[in-house]
This record gives sequence, structure tokens and C-alpha cells, in this order.
Amino acid sequence: MSIALTIVHVLACFAIIGIVLLQSGKGADIGSAFGGAGSQAVFGSMGTPTLLGKITTGIAIVFAVTSFTLAILGGERASSVVREAAPPPSSAPAPAGGTPAAPAGPAPTVPAAPPAPGTPVSPAPSSQPR
Repeated sequence: MSIALTIVHVLACFAIIGIVLLQSGKGADIGSAFGGAGSQAVFGSMGTPTLLGKITTGIAIVFAVTSFTLAILGGERASSVVREAAPPPSSAPAPAGGTPAAPAGPAPTVPAAPPAPGTPVSPAPSSQPR
């Protein structure tokens, strides 16, 4: 449903752009821009609504309804961008025999911290005999 609503919204966008560009403004005459005597008041009465005006109103209502509906549908899918901390690992229960189990592999090694700046670095001892 969201995809169909998005398609209707995009078509309404293009339709409203096209219809508004087809209409002429109230002050379309160049003389009205400079206070010509033949121009009507800019914020005066509309007179009879034209067919393009009625179509513009209808498409503007469709555009507003699809905008609100898409906003509501998009809000339901929203989630926080902040990730929650991972839960601490749970301890495994002790084996039934009473003796602790030996680790499966070698113990993990922790890398050494880098030396402080200006400290001389000695070479690491080699594990091979000399």
C-alpha cells in the first residue's frame, strides 16, 4: 500500500506542477505591474472559478492527503538511531560432574599498549633459540 500511495503522491506532484504552470496569474498584463488603469485589485474577488482552478484545488487536496498519510506510515517504521548496549554475556551453568571444565583453546592474549612518546623501544625477545 505504501508503494501505491507513493506513486499516487509523485503523480500528484507532477500534475500540480504542470497545472500551476498552465495558469496565468492575476497580474498577467505588463501594464498592471506599473499601476495600469485596466488592472483589477490584486487581492480582490476571484469571480467565477475556472476549470483549471477547480482541478488545481482537487489535486492540491490529493497531494495534502497523500503527504499526511505517507508521514503517518513512515512514522510507524521509524526507530531510534541510537543503538542500545549489548547485554552482558550470561555465565554458563556449572557442569554436573562438579569439576570445572578446561578451556577449549589457548588463552587469549592481550596486545601490549604502545609506548609513550619519547620512550626508547627495545626489540621484543625472540622465541627462537640463539
